[in-house]
Amino acid sequence: MKKITSFFIVLLSLVIFYNPVLGNDNKHLIDFLSHKAIPLEVTADLDKIIDRAGQRQLVLLGESSHGTVEFYSLRVAITKRLISEKQFSFVAVEGDWPSIDRLNQYVKNMPSALKSAKEVLLSFDRWPEWMWKNYEIEQLAEWLREYNTDLPSDKKVGFHGMDVYGPWDAMDNLLVFTKKYLPLYHDEIQNKLQCFARYDRNEWAYAEAVSREGFSCQQGLIEVSNLLRTLVTINNAFKDNEFFQAEQNALIVKNAEDYYRLAIGNNLTSWNSRVQHMWLSVKRLLYFYGTNSKGIVWAHNTHVGDSRATPMYSQGVVNIGSLSRYELGRWRVFVVGFSTNEGQVLAANSWESTVEKMQIPSGVKGSYEDILSKLKLHNFYLLFDHKDRKNPWLNQYRKHRAIGVVYNPKNDALDNYVLSILPQRYDAFIFIRHTNPLELIE
Repeated sequence: MKKITSFFIVLLSLVIFYNPVLGNDNKHLIDFLSHKAIPLEVTADLDKIIDRAGQRQLVLLGESSHGTVEFYSLRVAITKRLISEKQFSFVAVEGDWPSIDRLNQYVKNMPSALKSAKEVLLSFDRWPEWMWKNYEIEQLAEWLREYNTDLPSDKKVGFHGMDVYGPWDAMDNLLVFTKKYLPLYHDEIQNKLQCFARYDRNEWAYAEAVSREGFSCQQGLIEVSNLLRTLVTINNAFKDNEFFQAEQNALIVKNAEDYYRLAIGNNLTSWNSRVQHMWLSVKRLLYFYGTNSKGIVWAHNTHVGDSRATPMYSQGVVNIGSLSRYELGRWRVFVVGFSTNEGQVLAANSWESTVEKMQIPSGVKGSYEDILSKLKLHNFYLLFDHKDRKNPWLNQYRKHRAIGVVYNPKNDALDNYVLSILPQRYDAFIFIRHTNPLELIE
């Protein structure tokens, strides 16, 4: 049976066993936030976020679910403005590299590209496909294609996946590359990859075999990745797209093996393995796009909201938010969180089951969602500064909702909250009182 590494289960365990002092005077906090809240009705209302975020090297755009149309449309609006007004270089999303690269080829009008964004998105067949096969992604891709039209190749804005999923497509793409460009190494690389692929190209079957039999393909895949790095260096091909793609595909295969092997035994180490791969992918993109490049990351709040502002960190858990702030410096990264109090969302009731529209109940009493719903403004955002990070009313752990691709509304109060210090996790926080589900393209 497949073991699904749903980190929301791990987060639940941290909430249960961690016992912080929660805020008591919610009325005081509501009054404070009411004066701080900035109305959000039209795109122009995002000006203050754009001004602050546009000065950073990396902007992380979160979401508290993977199926909310308002989160997607707002991230599209912010992304378009950061690109057109602040000259950001690429978007990296919580999707697998091989699939999303087909969209990158389209927005850059490469010779191999399909004819439309819709055609590209309809070709996506890996669950959870609704994260990409929706109107908001189609609209952004068509806008990017038009924006890139008159730009030289080295200035075109890219759209990339950063996740560790999709190892078989990555493997196929790598072998196509080695057969064409590195024929002397092709058979050697293919043999090392076969160790991982021979389990019917089923990563969970491989992981269970490793757990049962006590072996792994790790060393061979490390050797493949190291060989690609050596060949890139020898050929001075650090900025060559074909070599960059090949090395990224080798890293995906190597790191996917690590992720699935660890997932059988430990959710926390597998989570960190996946996060380290995503962060490595972002760093590689920053390097590939040049010295002054700037990137936009789309991922769940649990990935972008600094883990150091949650009990997660005391358990040794990292995420893109904590790693990027630590390595680049806090003032070179801008993190935007999103949430809602109630509405509907696209999700599934189990891994790889059919997606459906689900009702989101009102936030549990005392949670950020509950407190923010008591403000008079319908939709708004908060901007945090150093004073907020010293404010005792804000710097207390409170519950903060996180809905994944798998969701059961009946268990919302038990399974879907992470204790958080909001101004420490994020630089800005967008609250939409009532939200709606994504609409899929057909």
